[in-house]
Amino acid sequence: MILQIQNVTKRFGGLTAVKDVSFDLEEGEILGLIGPNGAGKTTLFNCINGVYPPTEGKVIFNGTDITGSPTYRASHLGLSRTHQIVRPLNELTVRENAVVGACYGRENMGLGPANEVAEEVLKFVGLYERIDQLAISLNVAQKKRLEMARALAARPYLLLLDEVLAGLNTAEVTSMLDTIRKIREQGVTIIMIEHIMHAVMNLSDRIIVLNYGELIAEGTPDEVSQNPEVIEAYLGDPDLAARLLEEEKA
Repeated sequence: MILQIQNVTKRFGGLTAVKDVSFDLEEGEILGLIGPNGAGKTTLFNCINGVYPPTEGKVIFNGTDITGSPTYRASHLGLSRTHQIVRPLNELTVRENAVVGACYGRENMGLGPANEVAEEVLKFVGLYERIDQLAISLNVAQKKRLEMARALAARPYLLLLDEVLAGLNTAEVTSMLDTIRKIREQGVTIIMIEHIMHAVMNLSDRIIVLNYGELIAEGTPDEVSQNPEVIEAYLGDPDLAARLLEEEKA
């Protein structure tokens, strides 16, 4: 078991953004994390990698309790992430962005080895030809790949992907999905937040669903897609959810 989330709750004053969420993650798995806007998905990511300390509950990563630990400790232990809003270091080159990931990641590399790893991951994500460009010059799809390269340069065991498909066209989505599959083939475990349903359903081994901060469903993509509570959460209409399920069965 690479990750155990035990009764995690996060409150901001009177707002409960995540409420008593528990799940386990097997090594080598791709877990999809879905839910309507504002369901608490990114907040849960932030609790996992140390941006926010949980108000209650525990985060156990590779057998180590990292609850409330700073983000750099999670990175040093092999937990890396991308962000929903891409955050390249704009005044650095593409290479230098990836080098930062390697220097502050699990292996805490010096500049020499970090440069080698940067070149390796930039080739992997398809950005090698732009290696000496400033990050600010990249388009959205390229910045998302740079974000992924920087996370991979940290040599993670577990990678958290926050809407890496958002804003991409159909060809870019297909290419990114291929890249994610190859990352898993390298032995990296993945949790991905995604709103493109056909993509996350086709890619994930298992899906968990949040709504108003609570985990309302967990299972295979087929099980989750047929769950009336999940359909209602997305459509906001229990009668319509029931009718759609009946039509699906017919």
